[in-house]
Amino acid sequence: MTTTDTQAFLGRAIAAGSGVEPADLVLRNLRVFNVFDGSFREGDVAIVGDRIVGVEDRYDGAETFDCGGRIAVPGFIDTHLHVESSLVTPFEFDRCVLPHGVTTAICDPHEIANVLGSEGIQYFLRASLQTVMDLRVNLSSCVPATAFETAGACLEVEDLLPMRDHPKVIGLAEFMNFPGVLARDPKVLAKLAAFQDCHIDGHAPLLVGQGLNGYLSAGIRTDHEATTAAEALEKLAKGMHILIREGSVSKDLDALAPILTPDVSAFIALCTDDRNPLDIAEEGHLDCMIRRLIAKGIRPLDAYRAASWSAANAFGLKDRGLIAPGRRADIVLLDDFEDCRVGDVISGGRIVREELFAAREEIAPVGLTSVHADKVDSSAFEILAENSPARVIGVVPGRIITEDLSATLTVKNGQAQIDVGQDVLKVAVVERHKNTGNVGKGFVSGFGMTRGAIASSVGHDSHNICVVGANEASMAVAVNRVIELQGGFVVADDDEVTAELALPLAGLMSLESFEVVRTHLEDLRAAARELGCTLPEPFLQVAFLPLPVIPHLKITDMGMFDVNRFQLIGT
Repeated sequence: MTTTDTQAFLGRAIAAGSGVEPADLVLRNLRVFNVFDGSFREGDVAIVGDRIVGVEDRYDGAETFDCGGRIAVPGFIDTHLHVESSLVTPFEFDRCVLPHGVTTAICDPHEIANVLGSEGIQYFLRASLQTVMDLRVNLSSCVPATAFETAGACLEVEDLLPMRDHPKVIGLAEFMNFPGVLARDPKVLAKLAAFQDCHIDGHAPLLVGQGLNGYLSAGIRTDHEATTAAEALEKLAKGMHILIREGSVSKDLDALAPILTPDVSAFIALCTDDRNPLDIAEEGHLDCMIRRLIAKGIRPLDAYRAASWSAANAFGLKDRGLIAPGRRADIVLLDDFEDCRVGDVISGGRIVREELFAAREEIAPVGLTSVHADKVDSSAFEILAENSPARVIGVVPGRIITEDLSATLTVKNGQAQIDVGQDVLKVAVVERHKNTGNVGKGFVSGFGMTRGAIASSVGHDSHNICVVGANEASMAVAVNRVIELQGGFVVADDDEVTAELALPLAGLMSLESFEVVRTHLEDLRAAARELGCTLPEPFLQVAFLPLPVIPHLKITDMGMFDVNRFQLIGT
C-alpha cells in the first residue's frame, strides 16, 4: 500500500475500533483465549481488512459471523517446514493445511532449490503472494548441503541477496552445514555475514558444548533438530528457541514434551518439517501436536502459546500471535479447546471458505523435465565384496538419525549379497540432475522387505533417485519407472510396478489435488506392506537415507557416507 492508502486504512481501523464506524467483519458469540495469561474473555472481535481492531466489547460490522459459542485462539504458526515434502504445490498445501488452523507457515524451499536453484525459490515467492495463508520464506542456505553429492544447483550468497528484501522473506533458512560454520569456511561466512540483521534458522543435530557455542556465535537463533530433552535444554540455556518437531518421519514430540513448561514456553515453538497429506488427513497438522501435548499433561496455555505467540516472537512476526487490537486477524475457532478440534478459521481477516482458494491466481509449475538420467539394469546395483563385515545403514522408525551397523554377508562371484534373513537390503542412489551415471551403492537394514523394491526421486537434500530393494531386478524396474514419470514414488515387485505416484514438478511435487495424492499414498503404503515392509512411512524414510548432514551413516550418489567423520567411506 502507498502511504496514502495506509493512512486511510489506519483511519478506518481506529474509527471502527473506537466504535465510531462499523467494522468490516464482526465475530460474535465466542470466548477469546488469551495466550499471555490463560484467561477467557467474552465479547465480540471486530476486524477491519486483515487487522483486529476491537475485542471484549459490542461492535457492529458490515458482516457479522455467529461463532456459536466457540473458543477463539490465535492462528497457528508452523515455524519450519518444506512444502515440497507435502508432495503437493504451495496452492494445494494451502488448501490442505489452512483448515487445520495453520494461518502462517515458514517454509524453506530447500528441496526445490537443490533441483532448480534460484528458479525454484522464485516459484515459491510468486506462490506466496497468492496463498490464502501467510506463506513466509526463509532463503535456502546450503545448496548443495555438502560437496559429497551431486545436486542440480549451487546457491552462493550472490544468488540469495537479490531475494533478501522480498516482502515474504524472513531471513536465512536452516544452516545445516554446521561443520562448515565451525571450520569458518569463507563461503559459509559470506552467507552468515549478509544476513546478520535477519533471522538465521539453525540445524544442529547432537551439537553441544563448545561446538554449539561456536555455532551460536554466528548469530543463529533457532533449532528444530533436538531429539532429547537434555539436548534441547542445553540449547535453550544458550539462548536458542527450540522448535518441537513432529513430522511424518521425525517424531520428537514425546521426547521433548517435558521441556514445555510455564518457565520456558515463551521460547518454544512447534513445527512439522516434513509431513505428507496422508498423515495430515489421518492425524492433523499443528492441531494434532497441540492435542497430544495437552493429553500428555502440558498446560493448554503453554501448548497454544508455543503454537502462536512464541512462534511469532521467535521469527520477528510482531503483528500476530495474539487476539488483540492491532494484531493480524488470524484466528482459529475451536469446537473443542482441550482436544484442539478446529471448526472455522479466519486468515488475514477472511473466513476461510473454498471460494477464497478458487480466487487465487495460479502460478505455472516449473521444473517439469528435471530428471536427466539414463535407464539402468540390475548390474548397476552390484557391490564388490571389499570389506567384511559390511557397513550397513540402520533405519530407526520415526527418526532421520540412522545407525552405523555391520553385517557379515554371503559373497558370490566376488559380489556381496542381499540377506533378507538378516533384514539387510541393498540401497542405491542414482544421480538424476546431470546424467553423470553416478550410482552410489550400499546396504540398509530396518525396512523388513523380503522381495521387490521401492524407489523415490525425493531424496534429501540433493534429490537424486534413491532405491531400496530385496533384489536388483526389482530395483532397476523401480528406478526406470521413476525416470519415465519425471519423478515420483514407485513400488516394484520383480518386473511389475504395483503402485506409483508421479511427482513431475521438479521431481518433488504432484500436480494433482492433495486428496488425489492422499489416495496414491494409501496405495503405495499398502503395496510396500505387500513386500514385507514394516515401516509406517517407508517413502519418507527412503527420502532421508541420502541426507549426509544427519548422523550417522548415509548414502549419496558418490557412495556410502560417514557423517561423523564427514567423509565418503573409503576416502
